[in-house]
Amino acid sequence: MSSPLDRDLAVLHGMLERGETSAVHLIEEAVERHASLGRELRAYKCFDSDGARARSAALESDTAGPATSPFFGLPISVKDLYGVEGLPTFAGTARRLPSRWEREGFLVRACRSAGGVLVGKTHTVELAFGGVGTNPHWGSPVNPWDRAQERIAGGSSCGAGVSLAEGSAVIALGTDTGGSIRIPAALTGVVGHKLTRGRWSTDGVFPLSGTLDTVGALTRSVRDQIYFFATVDPYCGGPAEAERDLARSEGVRGLRIGVPASALWSEAEPGVAQGVRSALAELERAGARLVELDGRPFDEASSAYLESGLVAVECAAGIDDHIPEWWPLLHESVGTRISPGRSVLATHYVSESNRRLRHAEAAQAWLADVDVAAVPTVPIAPPPQGEVADLDRYVVVNRACLRATTPISYLDLCALSLPAGLDATGLPVGLQLFARGGADLELLAAAWAVERVLGTPAQRLGRPARLS
Repeated sequence: MSSPLDRDLAVLHGMLERGETSAVHLIEEAVERHASLGRELRAYKCFDSDGARARSAALESDTAGPATSPFFGLPISVKDLYGVEGLPTFAGTARRLPSRWEREGFLVRACRSAGGVLVGKTHTVELAFGGVGTNPHWGSPVNPWDRAQERIAGGSSCGAGVSLAEGSAVIALGTDTGGSIRIPAALTGVVGHKLTRGRWSTDGVFPLSGTLDTVGALTRSVRDQIYFFATVDPYCGGPAEAERDLARSEGVRGLRIGVPASALWSEAEPGVAQGVRSALAELERAGARLVELDGRPFDEASSAYLESGLVAVECAAGIDDHIPEWWPLLHESVGTRISPGRSVLATHYVSESNRRLRHAEAAQAWLADVDVAAVPTVPIAPPPQGEVADLDRYVVVNRACLRATTPISYLDLCALSLPAGLDATGLPVGLQLFARGGADLELLAAAWAVERVLGTPAQRLGRPARLS
C-alpha cells in the first residue's frame, strides 16, 4: 500500500480531516525518508528534523477538532533564498547572510498560516544566478533519474525537485527569475509554475532581479499545484473552489495550443524535441487544436534576455547594496558572470528596460488567439555534474538550460512545466506551457486538462532510477 504521504494533497488533507493519519505521523515519515536518502540525493543545505517534529506535535495539540487548515501537517521544503525564522540563510553563498535575511515574507508566512511544516532549506545555485543547479560551496543535489552517475538537477532551485523525489516534502518552495522553478521541475520530472510577475510578493527573499523575480513552488502533480496555488493566492477562494472552477468539463477538447515555429526545436536534443512533439500529438488526438505560431517573438526574447544584461546589473547592485563583502567569496562560475553588471551604463540599463517592456506588450497580442503555447522546457538532457566542472562547458550548459524559459520571463508571461515523458536514456523531458501575463488561472486549468490526458508525473514517468 502507498503511504499517505504519497497521495495527492487534496486526498491527503481529507485523510487528515477524517483522522486517518496525523501531522505527527506525516512528519515522522518525512524525517525517516530524509534519513534514508538525504546523504545520497543532497537536496538540503539544512534539514530541521527537531523543528519539524516539534511543529507537528504543536499542531496536533492545538487542534481540538479535525484538521481544517489546507496545509495542516504537510512537509514543505524551502529554497535557501527565503527567510525562515530559526534557520540560517546562505542564499547558496559561502557565508551566512545577515540576520535580516532570516525574516519571513509573504509566501513562507502563508504556508505557516495554512498549517504547513517547514522541514528545511534546500540548496540553491549561489545567489540563484544560474540554471545548471550546481553549488561548489556546499555540494550539488543529485538528479534522481540516473543511478549510474550523478547528473545535474537543474537550477537555480536545485534542491527543490530533489526534495520531492526524496519524499521528505510534498511542496517545495522555489523562486523563478529566468527559469529557476521550471528548469529543475523539468529535469527532475515534476511540476513547476512560474507565476505572472508581481502577482505574489517577493518580500523575505534575497533578491536576484527586482524586475523579474517571482516566487512559487514545485509539486508532484498539476492537481497538487492547483491545491497549493489556491491555498496561498490572495485572489482565490480556496482549493475546493479552485478545483471546481478549473476543471474543464470538456478536458483538452477544443483547447488551442500554440506551437511557436522557433529555432528551439532544431536546437533541442532529438530525444527532447521528439518527446515534446509526441506529447503534443497525444493531446491533439484527444481533441486539442495545435496552432502554429510565429517563432520570432520567442527567439528574439531569448536572445534579448541574455544580451540585455538586466539580471546581472540588478544582481550586482543587490550584492553592492546588501552584502558587498561577499564579492571575493563568490565562486568563479557565478562571480565572473555577475561582475560585468557593475560596469553597465545607466543609459544602457534604462534603454534595455524600455525595450523589454515593448516586447512584453507585443507578446500579449502574439498569444491572443491561443489558450496556451507549448515548447520544451529545457532543450537538453541533464549532463553529468563532472562535465560542468569546466567553466567553459558550464557556460554552454547554462545557456542551454535557460534557452526556453527566459523568453517567458522577459515577456512577462506565466508558464508551467510538466513531464512530457522519458527520453531513450530514461531521463525526464519537460513540456512547458505558457500563457499571457495575468492568465495564471487559465494556465492551471489548461495544464490540469493536459495532465488528465498525459497522466501525472508518477503515472507518466514511473519511479526515478535511484529510488527503484
